[in-house]
Amino acid sequence: MTASRAAVGRIGVVGAGEIAHEHLASLQRLDVPALVYSPSGRAAQLAPRYGARAVDSLDELIAASDVVDICTPTNTHAEIASAAIARGRHVICEKPFARTHDQAVAIAAQARVAGRRVYVAHVVRYFAAYAAARAAVHSGLVGTPTVLRMSRTGAAPEADWFHDEARSGGVLMDQMIHDFDFARWVAGDVTSVEARTERGDGPNIVTATATLHHASGAVSYATGGWLSPETPFTTSFSITGTEGRLTHSNTGGTVILDRTGSEPIELVAAAVTTADLPFDTQLAEFAAAIAGGAEPRVSAADGIAALNLALAALRSAHFGRVEPVRPD
Repeated sequence: MTASRAAVGRIGVVGAGEIAHEHLASLQRLDVPALVYSPSGRAAQLAPRYGARAVDSLDELIAASDVVDICTPTNTHAEIASAAIARGRHVICEKPFARTHDQAVAIAAQARVAGRRVYVAHVVRYFAAYAAARAAVHSGLVGTPTVLRMSRTGAAPEADWFHDEARSGGVLMDQMIHDFDFARWVAGDVTSVEARTERGDGPNIVTATATLHHASGAVSYATGGWLSPETPFTTSFSITGTEGRLTHSNTGGTVILDRTGSEPIELVAAAVTTADLPFDTQLAEFAAAIAGGAEPRVSAADGIAALNLALAALRSAHFGRVEPVRPD
């Protein structure tokens, strides 16, 4: 998949952490000119690796970019997005959309009034296995979805800000929001959440569980964890419906469809080609939409909805009770 250089213009990436590396690598493969600014001062070291140009300030990056791509700690998203929109720039924002509901709603409203696009980078929607599972459900291959189970665990992030809940929202907001968004994408809006977190013995070790009740009657169970440094990153899901079941794990790579009365079949092969790279597909889809093409599979409204789920989970874990999910 490619993006038109002329149509989308230059994309300015803010940040120099792991996710900024992913975005810059994708922009390089897509042949989209990129700039990079890092509040930590690492842009000059990062930019040459990806054929990007480093700049010395956020103001300089916004001035020289057509689209601003925010890859910074969650609590900084709103301020950067607002500054970019005020200068007439489109925005791509890493998930979570913002640290608070009001911040996210304000960004979306500001963009709407200014006629600018804001897209939230919920990249799991672009992983081949997750996209295929959602398509299978929506084409009726498993009937009506009733129970979803999702797991996502790996080594705890090294950067300190991830472990400051005021900045990142912790494991429920930063990590598990991927599966909250996927559950809503597959089974529809969620009305209430019950969540719990448990601290481990080591520094920054935490596990979490969340139960999501969908308006449709479906129930989703999500587990997550930031674990010891040697822990491999693993994800899995299963979707059980009235007529069958879908299963996937990233260790196997395939999506298996097991329909009632039929032999299991493989929906997605384990091999992944360059065209299937999720970060590339995501940014190309955003760029095409900004250039006047079809809207992407994730919107600002989806970003707000996923954030609302994570915020409800945080409240539930804090107060020890089932929490309603904001509908707006």
